[in-house]
Amino acid sequence: MTEIDKLNFDKNNGLIPSIVVDETTSQVLMLGFMNRESLQKTIDTKLVTFFSRSRKSLWTKGETSGNYLKLSKILADCDNDALLIFAKPEGPTCHTGNYSCFGIEKENLNFLKYLFKLIQSRKIELPKNSYTSKLFQEGTNRIIQKVGEEAVETIIAAKNNDKNEIINEVSDLIYHLFVMLVDREIELEDITNKLTERHAK
Repeated sequence: MTEIDKLNFDKNNGLIPSIVVDETTSQVLMLGFMNRESLQKTIDTKLVTFFSRSRKSLWTKGETSGNYLKLSKILADCDNDALLIFAKPEGPTCHTGNYSCFGIEKENLNFLKYLFKLIQSRKIELPKNSYTSKLFQEGTNRIIQKVGEEAVETIIAAKNNDKNEIINEVSDLIYHLFVMLVDREIELEDITNKLTERHAK
């Protein structure tokens, strides 16, 4: 998390432009401005809070609509005069009802990267009542077995030409493949790099 004292609030009359990004999708949600007080409130409450230049006061995003932005992390740029804020949106971010203030439609492809990192954290932390934790505790052979089971079920669904079942089984297969990769200490980037290498040939 960014240290407030290292930030340059003087450059823009006490304000720092702050870009909010969806933690799960990595898509840009909105741009706001923070002063020292609003940034401190954001850190303390874990709810993204800005300084309204028109009202000359603090406002917590979602305090009226209920569409809060729950803070995940804050990064400062190289000059310490702009912020990148990762948050989990609770509902649409824009007052128009859109997902993003920039008219961007939500895309979930980056969720795969988020899921992979979550599985990695499960391997380390092994929280109770987690199916992923249970798989890691049961060991490599069980994880590999599950990949095989889900692969067979995916084939059967495809042979039956059942679209919903194909979606369900492919989702299960991808999840268990991710668990296997994490178990074998292979990064998702290793796979994407190999696919990129093959595509370039």
